[in-house]
Amino acid sequence: MRANLGRYQEIADTLARQGLGFLAGATGVGRWVPGGRRDGGRRANGETRTVAARVRLALEELGPTFIKLGQLLSTRPDLLPPSYIGELSKLQDGAPPVPAQEIRKTIERELGAEPEELFASFDSAPLASASIGQVHAATLQDGASVVVKVRRPDAVRQVHEDLEILNNLADRAARVWEPARTYDVRGIVQEFSRTLRRELDYVREGENADRFAANFEGQPDVHVPQVYWDRTTSRVLTLERVTGIKINDLAALDAAGVDRSALALRGADIMLRMIFEHRFFHADPHPGNMFVQPDGSIALIDFGMVGEISEELRDQFADFLIAFALQNPDALADALVRVSVTKGVVNRDEFRQALASFIGLYADRSLSEVGFGRMASELLRVLREQRLQLPREVSLLFKVLMMVEGTGVQLDPSFDLTAVVTPYGRRLVRERLSPTALAKRMARASSDAGALLLELPTRVRRLLDSVDYNGLEVHLRAAELDPLVARTERIGNRLVAGVITAALINALGHLVVRDERWRGWQSGLLGAGMTVATTLSGYLLLTARRRRR
Repeated sequence: MRANLGRYQEIADTLARQGLGFLAGATGVGRWVPGGRRDGGRRANGETRTVAARVRLALEELGPTFIKLGQLLSTRPDLLPPSYIGELSKLQDGAPPVPAQEIRKTIERELGAEPEELFASFDSAPLASASIGQVHAATLQDGASVVVKVRRPDAVRQVHEDLEILNNLADRAARVWEPARTYDVRGIVQEFSRTLRRELDYVREGENADRFAANFEGQPDVHVPQVYWDRTTSRVLTLERVTGIKINDLAALDAAGVDRSALALRGADIMLRMIFEHRFFHADPHPGNMFVQPDGSIALIDFGMVGEISEELRDQFADFLIAFALQNPDALADALVRVSVTKGVVNRDEFRQALASFIGLYADRSLSEVGFGRMASELLRVLREQRLQLPREVSLLFKVLMMVEGTGVQLDPSFDLTAVVTPYGRRLVRERLSPTALAKRMARASSDAGALLLELPTRVRRLLDSVDYNGLEVHLRAAELDPLVARTERIGNRLVAGVITAALINALGHLVVRDERWRGWQSGLLGAGMTVATTLSGYLLLTARRRRR
């Protein structure tokens, strides 16, 4: 901490001047707050700024790492209310330009030659300058227009220093501030650290671009710029330069004769393909990152922030869709608790009642009447009140869908996100309820049951050792043991039958799906499987009745 004492004092001073003493106290930097610097964050005209606005201003003052943290938090509507999300969304990642000579030195050091040798032309004046890197226009020897992103010389040192400080502040806050423990501030900062360190590596951004290009190969409505790997390192990234009309430049779109209604649907469909089909999506699809090309395709840029959804998370999202469609608050509560990463105890009755009220708001109205953004905001409010935290990927998913709806409505006021989402949602639900998917779930359940059976003796032994150590005596009569033994026998029978049934259905599913020779026997195989399952069920019913006698 002493090595970064000056930075800690700067953070303390900034929080104090913005009237954020509660944060200074919670993070432990309050000891360095200068006297008389608590001004409450008033405007020049005497009006008091909101707490959310003061947080944004403090992050801006503290520089690039803290601005990036605010931008990340602006994608977490499950953690922060709309007032904070709105303020943090205003954060701009700008910085004074790096002198041209420094940029030239970095390129020569990374690529082994001066810019004039590597490019037919290189513009020393930057197109844009941000906290991590700076972008310059250039031309290759074959005439291709490119952009060259060059990392700022001092970016790594400053980021690593600030990340170390943020992790220390998060540890302190988690020890003394209850909300920091509830919302796992340590985990949020650790995830942010990983994300920002990846952003420092331009090779990873280039790999993201290539992955998007592969996912959309052969689909003419999407254009992903080419990466020039012979002119790319972790500190320099050379990409095809993309031009066109920004997707929210309505006047230019109208002048070019672009059908804005069709464009809104096409843009939304592109994002939904990423989410539901590829499970790898652009996590910052704001209008500045989407350009309409002369041929009508949409070009994407800036691949530093991406989201990836595992198959398990996608299945959990399908459970959520099913529960919401059925308007079942119990199933909806179960689905949301399963997908959340909260560490606290959830009051199920209170949560169920809140979800029942939420469902009631939309019971007689279609989603197109309400709007996805409004519905998602209400659901996220319920989650915040119950202190349920979503995984980063799911919160990004909500944020992206709300951004897609916002851009769509801007292009076409009658845009209905539901019409675009519904086919993907139905397909996802069908896949979730397909025989193959059910077989996989039963196989996983049988595996879990088997693991539980294997662990049971060890757990019982530990319990008995504990009881013996503490001198606890337990007295049981045979008459009391009989019902317990009977119940244990029934549970054991069901576990065995479940394992056998799951294995059988799983095997049949693999035969039908993977081996074309068996597809003609699909009905027969399914009938045989159902017959065996029915026989096992009959056996369990018969043995259970005998035991009761």
